[in-house]
Amino acid sequence: MDKLALTGLVLALIAIAGGFMLEGGSLSTLLHFPAFIIVLGGTLGAVMLQTPFSQFRLGVSLLPWVFQSSRLPVKRTISRIVDWGVAARSNGFLSLEEAALQESDPFLHRGLNLLVDGADAAQLQATLDAQLSLERERLLRGARIFEAMGGYSPTIGIIGAVLGLIQAMANINEPTLLGAGIATAFVATIYGVGFANLIFIPVGNKLKNLIHQQSLYHELIIEGLVSIAQGQNPKSIEPKLATYLPG
Repeated sequence: MDKLALTGLVLALIAIAGGFMLEGGSLSTLLHFPAFIIVLGGTLGAVMLQTPFSQFRLGVSLLPWVFQSSRLPVKRTISRIVDWGVAARSNGFLSLEEAALQESDPFLHRGLNLLVDGADAAQLQATLDAQLSLERERLLRGARIFEAMGGYSPTIGIIGAVLGLIQAMANINEPTLLGAGIATAFVATIYGVGFANLIFIPVGNKLKNLIHQQSLYHELIIEGLVSIAQGQNPKSIEPKLATYLPG
């Protein structure tokens, strides 16, 4: 689990709630279920309207990535690629067939199969580059639904506030009820702005960052497998791939 992401979310909520309480506010005034329904339901509805179902489903499926560990096995993969390079140089590409069959990473599995099947370096690079580009774009489309939510949420919050004010004006002859109604109406605005800036936009940016990291990892794989296909010395492959190690 990504403890930094969870800590950041908790810290933001505590800072906002704590500051509100220090100003003399009560947390109970921020708990308003109708406002929550208006903002969350309205935001989801707007995004569903503009988004194909497959893209929306993909975006939701990416959500667990935000709190999962983002560490990729870069060092281990470099070591394995070097070992494959040694095996290919000594015994030919067919010696990698067993590694290809046992490989669980779909991208590595595809690349190793291409090597075993005798693809040359140019064909290998073109095939894997195309797969990388398509996969990156597919994942980015899923991440963009959270950016869209971050754009709609504040506006839906304003709509909720206006609806609350309309309801409050019905009690214009009752000052006590009017004041309470106006205070409640603005909770929707808080929800709209809060969801956008504490959840939707940060989640979208985090997913884009994770997708970028995965793309770099796949570029490392392409570089290594192409080097093997070109018959490069494994000793020269390792330092080249080491440049992909995170700083």
